[in-house]
This record gives sequence, C-alpha cells and structure tokens, in this order.
Amino acid sequence: MASVYLARDEELERPVAVKLLAGNLRGEPGLRERFVREARMAARLSHPNVVQVFDAGDEDGRPYIVMEYVPGKTLADELQRQGRLDPPEVVDLALQACGGLEHAHGSGLVHRDVKPQNLLLREDGTVKIADFGIAHAAEATRLTQVGSVLGTAAYLAPEQAAGEPVTAAADIYSLGVVLYELLTGRQPYEFSSLAEIVSKQREQPIRPLRDVEPTVPERIEAVVMRCLARNPDYRPASAADLARELAAASPEPPTMPLPAASGVRATEVTTRPLVAPGRQPLATQPARRRDFARSGRGVWALLAALAVVVGVVIGLAAAGDGDGGGGATQEPAQVEGVPPAQDPAQQALNLAEWLREHSAP
Repeated sequence: MASVYLARDEELERPVAVKLLAGNLRGEPGLRERFVREARMAARLSHPNVVQVFDAGDEDGRPYIVMEYVPGKTLADELQRQGRLDPPEVVDLALQACGGLEHAHGSGLVHRDVKPQNLLLREDGTVKIADFGIAHAAEATRLTQVGSVLGTAAYLAPEQAAGEPVTAAADIYSLGVVLYELLTGRQPYEFSSLAEIVSKQREQPIRPLRDVEPTVPERIEAVVMRCLARNPDYRPASAADLARELAAASPEPPTMPLPAASGVRATEVTTRPLVAPGRQPLATQPARRRDFARSGRGVWALLAALAVVVGVVIGLAAAGDGDGGGGATQEPAQVEGVPPAQDPAQQALNLAEWLREHSAP
C-alpha cells in the first residue's frame, strides 16, 4: 500500500521516515481527508512506545505521513530470524506494547492493525508501535482490494473481520495473536482467504498454546488465550490489565515497568467500520446479535435464574423428607450459597462446583 523512505528534516536536522501511499490509491474517494484526519489524531499521542507522527499532507495527490525514524527492525524480522522467542523476552516486549496501546486507548484512538510488522524494535530494545492513524484511514481501501488484506487478516479480531463495530478490545485480541506467534512461531489459524478466517474464528476453537509449544508456562498460556476470546467482554479489560497479568505470569521478573492505567475499559473505546463512498462494507449482513449466554450480562442473569431454581428444588426436597405431615415439621437444612467471583466465567465454575457438592446422591 505504501513506500517508506528515510529522509532528512532540514529544519530540525534529524532523520525522519516518510510513508507515501501507492500511486494506484490516488483516486480513492475521500482517502486524503481520512488519512490527514487520522494522522492529526495520531500526532497527539506522545509516548515512548508509540512512533511519533510529525506531519501529513499529499504530493501530487498521493497522501504521505512524516514520522519518527526508528533504527532497528520489526518483530516480524525478529520472528523470521529466531523462529520463536523465550517467554521472559516476550513478556518484556508485550509490556512495552501494552504501554503504547493503553496510552492510545486512553486518548480515544484504536490502532486496528496491531501485527509484528507494525511493532518496531529499536536497537536499544525499545518497542515502538507504528502506523497509528494510518490503519483506520486506510482500512476501507485495504478491505476492498483482493488479497491485500491477507497479511493482516490473521491478526484481526472476530468482530473486526466480520465488519462489526470495533472497540479497543480488538487491539488486545490482535496483540494476543502476536504473543501466540512470538511464543510458538505459528499463528492461531491457518487460512487461505478472508472468508475462511472469518468462518474459523466463528466455529473452530484455537488450539491451546501449550499444545503447540509445551515449554510455555501455563499461566502465560492462560493470559494469551484470554486475549483470544471470541467475546470482547472476556478479554482483559484494558491493555494495562493485560500487562499486569503477563507480569504476574512471567517465570522471571520483567525488566520493563508496568504501564500506568488510563482508567478506560477497552470495550468503551469504539470506532465503527470505515467504508469509502460507493463501497460496500466487508460484511453486508446485519451485525449478529451477541449470543445471550456469551455476554457478561446474560451469564449473570442465567446464573441468577439457576440459583433460584436450585433453591426451590432444595426447598421442595427438604419439605418432602418429613413423615407425610403426621409428625412435627422439620426446619430445612441451611445450605451455604454459591461463592461469589469477580467475573462470569469464574462464577459459572463456582456454580458447577456448588451443584456437585449439594446434589442428592
């Protein structure tokens, strides 16, 4: 989609990177306006783990963006060189990426294209997230070009690949795919078309990380697999939360500091799919209703209903254990309630355990 040039800012006497979009995109309706608007939003970000945007404009109708030059390589280069990385190293890289994402999400900006090619590794080990502002502005064009989306499709969250409204939780899913790949050397899904990846995300469970690479610690596997949940509500609530979970799961103390939390949940930072004028969105069907049993609200309602039913059954059973009404009525045995939990998934497990303990033999 673009060519990147190493250039020199003659005013400030510093090297810069200039990304110039391909000439065949010159006539794309509204592209320049979207591109410049998103670049301006990205230019407001100032964080050590985000590539700084300096300027944007166009040359002969071709939009360009001027960015901080980052000497080093991408995580895609590092993957190609090593095959896979050790868990402590992956955690250190992830904490930095989480820091950049948390800052962006707190500023209301969703990247939408987190992948190894957009994670730059500076020579001193600093991770820099590139292409904020470009991903959203260019998405409508990229999704309408056959084949051009496939390099990105492996990292798209299910709701994003299906053309549904996207929140910052999609970035957490994409980072989860990156972590899975860094730890195993493989992506969660193998596919040959965008339709195939959408189908697999809906119907085929992801192979557990330790089935691919048994040396990965179980606690790290659990965190990464949570990032890859189909339902955005089941992923870590924010990039800062993800960083804390990874740090706690690391087999060695991380060398990188934890990012400060912005206080914004990932599912609260929302952008909608971009569709260029005259184009059709990737998914033309109406957005599917979220499955009742998968939504957090639905799970809690289901648990409450089950608790009521179980309580009624126990009460009836206790009443029927008397002597048919001829003797003194016995007080029903007091039964301890279901232990509380912090999230619906754990509450479901607690209820299942409670039922096992209190069911009649």
